[in-house]
Amino acid sequence: MDKGEIFPLDIYYYQIFKKYGLKLRNRIIWHFGHGLHASNRFSGRYETLLWFSKTDDYIFNLDNVRVPSKYPGKLHFKGPKKGLPSGNPLGKNPSDIWEIIQQDWENGMWNIPNVKSNHPEKTNHPCQFPIELVERCVLALTEENSWVLDPFSGVGSTVLGAIKNNRNAMGIEKEEEYCKIAKQRIKDYNEGNLKFRPINKPIHKPTGKDKISQIPKEWLELDHFNGNEKSNGLNGKH
Repeated sequence: MDKGEIFPLDIYYYQIFKKYGLKLRNRIIWHFGHGLHASNRFSGRYETLLWFSKTDDYIFNLDNVRVPSKYPGKLHFKGPKKGLPSGNPLGKNPSDIWEIIQQDWENGMWNIPNVKSNHPEKTNHPCQFPIELVERCVLALTEENSWVLDPFSGVGSTVLGAIKNNRNAMGIEKEEEYCKIAKQRIKDYNEGNLKFRPINKPIHKPTGKDKISQIPKEWLELDHFNGNEKSNGLNGKH
């Protein structure tokens, strides 16, 4: 924003990254329900994330970030798989509009909240990102022990999202005050004292009465549903 005019930074940055040969894989919309109220335009309630890769051989671990399927009992209605479950037992692709599903379906859907005054992660940084937002990127786009770099690291949310999930991390920040806060947050995390919102809950096990909201019998034989869940990005690491 400058003098009441909007400047869509992702559009400007796209040209820069393309100039250096990077390829855009996703333009992700992060929607949040609360923020500053505008009076001369519609109030802003989203930000964009641009995921570029340098090569065609890039990491994408979808299973690490799947979200619960609302109707896991939905079946294929035609073709060779007719009558079989149409979804994935680990959940569905979160898509390019990032929302997190509540474990209790009666409460519907809610968004990854931005960090405001009542957020457990709030520091005095004016535009702090939640660790949860970073974690989805870390889990999907890196492997364990990968390196994650944030060249504008602020109060260390990216670094925390990385080390919390067994990655190596490096942050660069020009404001000394923010560096001190980031170091303290990392120390608090290592000592088990850091407050943060947890990322996605384990896959929801529906108990609805209608068939499409029940777990398919074909999935009940899988380890994921018989109490032998393997540690992965959806449960064991958190």
